Amino acid sequence: MDQFLTFLNDGLLGLTLWQRVLVTLALTHVTIASVTIFLHRSQAHRALDLHPLPRNFFRLWLWLTTGMQTRDWVSVHRKHHAKCETVDDPHSPQTRGLRTVLLRGAELYMAERARIDTLERYGRGTPEDWMERNVYSRWVWQGCGVMLVADVLLFGVAGIAMWAVQMIWIPFFAAGVINGVGHYWGYRNFDCPDASTNIAPWGILIGGEELHNNHHTFPTSAKLSVKWFEFDLGWCYIRALEALGLATVLRRAPVLRGVSQSGRAASPIDLRTLQSLINNRYDVLARFAREIKRDFRKELAKLRLSAADRERFAGLMRWLRKDVAAMPEGQKDSMQDLLSRSRLLRTLLDMRAELAAIWQQSSVSREQMLAGLQDWIARAEASGIGTLQQVAARIRGYAAVGA
Repeated sequence: MDQFLTFLNDGLLGLTLWQRVLVTLALTHVTIASVTIFLHRSQAHRALDLHPLPRNFFRLWLWLTTGMQTRDWVSVHRKHHAKCETVDDPHSPQTRGLRTVLLRGAELYMAERARIDTLERYGRGTPEDWMERNVYSRWVWQGCGVMLVADVLLFGVAGIAMWAVQMIWIPFFAAGVINGVGHYWGYRNFDCPDASTNIAPWGILIGGEELHNNHHTFPTSAKLSVKWFEFDLGWCYIRALEALGLATVLRRAPVLRGVSQSGRAASPIDLRTLQSLINNRYDVLARFAREIKRDFRKELAKLRLSAADRERFAGLMRWLRKDVAAMPEGQKDSMQDLLSRSRLLRTLLDMRAELAAIWQQSSVSREQMLAGLQDWIARAEASGIGTLQQVAARIRGYAAVGA
């Protein structure tokens, strides 16, 4: 009896409390890596191909720790991108509320995965082999039961608590935090059409998924970090797998590389330039907005304004990266007042809106888009405004390449 009680307390491994805590965190991190590398980047977005060895390990591990099927998860996630921030988005906090998505994210996922139309439309290309048909899809929660037995055998009664943490990790962090907070609060590198944010520049706890605004801007990129200060742990794992011959990266976010100033002056504005601009449109506009903010501050310092007007105009700065048409009516009036006093700011905002409109004209041909871009570059270079000339030079001299 004493031996049995000792076994119940210690399990086969006899770990200390802190060792069990560390093992639990390690096991949950394997689950996070399986979701971000296999389900998200490889299956949902086809950003990389995985060798059968890691691919089948990830599928097995997810069956043991989540009970999720590849087709279900991929379908729900692809629909999220296709219907983002609309009433048809399976888990948008913009339409359902942050509290609902944060606390009931798993319920929203389960409800959407039960929709046959979602699975049929968005689940194509996912595994349909013998294991998927006869094990993972047939015995959905039995895998979690196997994990429970294994945890109790290895870690004793404490294994039940460890198993519980494993079971709630993905529902809370992936279904709740990323889908909820990642579309509600954080910083944005890019003004993509949805409300996605980067929760933190260090994608460690959730394997890089924290960089959610970057992902929604470049959804088919295997690497989620784009700025020098950002860190994507999932990308580190992918590069390690690639070095071992177990993964092949198919797509990455395009990176702008500059050429010499003389090269910029000689670079023609052609269809390749247009494609480079379209591929990098969010980054181009984000950098343009930062430069406009710099000129905005200088203009406020130069204009002869009362203290009240200076405070009123200063509150408009956050709209310089957004569509001015979406401003509240009171702030629209303030913006028009400011632009009537500053020809420079009016020109910059008008030219930025015109640049954005170039790739938004779905009814025009590429040749017509190119003509519009060539005209924009010519007017920017002839404007005598340093910011516009810098943007024109950047567009003229950059090419989209992978790195």
